[in-house]
Amino acid sequence: MADRLYTSIEADEILSGLRFETKLEKAVLARIAFAVSLINDGKDAPSSSNCSGGEMKRPTFVGSDELFIRSLLSYTYEKPEIAEDEFFSNHSMVKDHVDNGCKYLEKLFVECGRNSGQLLKRLVETVEFSGRKEMLGHGLDIYIGKTVLQHAELFMELNNTTKHANSHLAIMGKPGVGKTQFLLKLLADIRLQSNNQINFIYFDYKGDVIENQKFIDVTKAQPYRLLQGAQSLPINPFILSSYDEQTIYVSAREKAESFASINSALGVVQKGSLTESIRAAYAKRAGSDTPYPDFRDVLEIATQMYEEENKKDDSLIEVLRDLADFNLFWKHGDEISPIDRLSNRTLLIDVHYMPVLKELVAYLVIERLYKEMASLPDSPVEEGRRTIRTILVIDEAHNYLNQKNIFLQRIIREGRSKGVVVFFASQSPNDYQQKFFNFQELLEFAYIFQCEGFSASAIQDILGCSNKTAKDLQIEIAHLEPWQAVTRSQEKTEEFVKFTAEAFYRNY
Repeated sequence: MADRLYTSIEADEILSGLRFETKLEKAVLARIAFAVSLINDGKDAPSSSNCSGGEMKRPTFVGSDELFIRSLLSYTYEKPEIAEDEFFSNHSMVKDHVDNGCKYLEKLFVECGRNSGQLLKRLVETVEFSGRKEMLGHGLDIYIGKTVLQHAELFMELNNTTKHANSHLAIMGKPGVGKTQFLLKLLADIRLQSNNQINFIYFDYKGDVIENQKFIDVTKAQPYRLLQGAQSLPINPFILSSYDEQTIYVSAREKAESFASINSALGVVQKGSLTESIRAAYAKRAGSDTPYPDFRDVLEIATQMYEEENKKDDSLIEVLRDLADFNLFWKHGDEISPIDRLSNRTLLIDVHYMPVLKELVAYLVIERLYKEMASLPDSPVEEGRRTIRTILVIDEAHNYLNQKNIFLQRIIREGRSKGVVVFFASQSPNDYQQKFFNFQELLEFAYIFQCEGFSASAIQDILGCSNKTAKDLQIEIAHLEPWQAVTRSQEKTEEFVKFTAEAFYRNY
């Protein structure tokens, strides 16, 4: 039975450096590295043959937790018995995970600006919020306000599958009537009721939510202020599940269609050029540790193609140049790696400074989210409550709903079974009447604040009320007081209910 092992030289250097920065013992840091590797790579952790580092004694590392650590390894490797050499030696699972986990700790340390306090805070958050099992069947009964006449309390049972077909939601109303504060209250309640296990990705089109530090603190959202300083999204839109020729070709075609749906100036020729540029950019990176391009790669190849064909720069080159120069997404050479999953992150993405590309940035992030969603197992349902994983939040959605975003449409259609939900905030019920996609039909929850100029048919479709009631509501909704809203009634004898909505600032 081996009583010691030797880490790799790289791991030893990382542990020594972190010991100096954090004041934690190397054995404690090694256990953290072991846990991080086990979570991230499991039984696929790479084997480590370098034993030129520091000595790690078995009693120091294992302590009184040998049975627990063995159980973790047995479960991870699906082996009922772990041999002694497999458990703790220079050729063991423990050594592999310690050496591998040190690389993760180093990356995380860099990501935290080499600040030991931020590193420890990030590790605590990772353990507390990301390491737990999904809250299966956790009920989400959100208090939304009181009825205007009876002052009865209203609750939204967001994930109750016995009452609701899905959890998609829309809030409508003109500026200044309370819809954003209502939306923030819903999101904060969801985060707290789920113990921060339900995440959201929020596109802030006005720039007012990003300035609400209280909301950021309550929801523990990670803010990203695009075009403000050097901050960019740690997301690479070109990461794929596999990099075979067919997958790359399909993805390149989808990107071209995405660009064209946002920018009408991109015609058939430009779509073809973009498709070929993206495929060539993948070929350029093939065989490397990072087999995906960035927008600088695509721009360089597209520019070279134009020069060879004696073509002048056009709208395609302009868009690619903006994406590359504005530093919006992760690029090769960045200190941190691109995030591998979106559904387990809570992101607040501020795009209000951007003169162009707002919709395209959202489109590319939504595409990444959809492709990740498609690979997830179905979201569990227990006692009629479906587990929600993440919420896609699109503010000022009237600027976006007329774009033919196939990935947004797929999330709305398919997200229910995967636990992915969409929240919209817009100015009018008319915004959801699009000829190419029936948004109204798939909005299970709708809250209409004061607004004007909408059609009775839009109200009828959204609330499911009669035509006569919809026509009456045209007048009533136009004269609602601030904070008052109309929604579907939970009573079978009523077609709608008017209530006074709760606000984030009043609750937090």
